Amino acid sequence: MAIILRLDRVMADRKISLKDLSEQVEISNVNLSKIKTGKVSAIRFSTLDAICRVLDCQPGDILEYQHDQEQE
Repeated sequence: MAIILRLDRVMADRKISLKDLSEQVEISNVNLSKIKTGKVSAIRFSTLDAICRVLDCQPGDILEYQHDQEQE
């Protein structure tokens, strides 16, 4: 997939744990962990909005596009 999730990097920069972020965003540890490790195929805008609000960041800080040459 050409979209890379960088949530782990932003969390490390903000020094926030998975547990603390999941409590503030109000989603389960399991679901947030899947987002953090990139093991999801979709993310709700409301979830992305809450994550960005808590981490004081932009969606582009969490999502990165990498050109996927396999699709060509």
